[in-house]
Amino acid sequence: MTQMQIAELPLAEKIELMESLWESICHESSVTQAIPDWHQAVLADRVARLDSGEEPVSSWEDAKTRIRDQAGKL
Repeated sequence: MTQMQIAELPLAEKIELMESLWESICHESSVTQAIPDWHQAVLADRVARLDSGEEPVSSWEDAKTRIRDQAGKL
């Protein structure tokens, strides 16, 4: 499929195509090999902090409000 063909697709089909492509990429073993060890360690630490309740979480609405407030101060 060419870029022109993709550009002509309806938005819903573009999203489906993107999701299929992303799913395909995620299942390739070379993807996990491309992630540096230090990055995997950071991600593992963050997951452990979330699982233990040590890391605070907020709703998406709260996060968007915080981001908008911070962006407005720039």
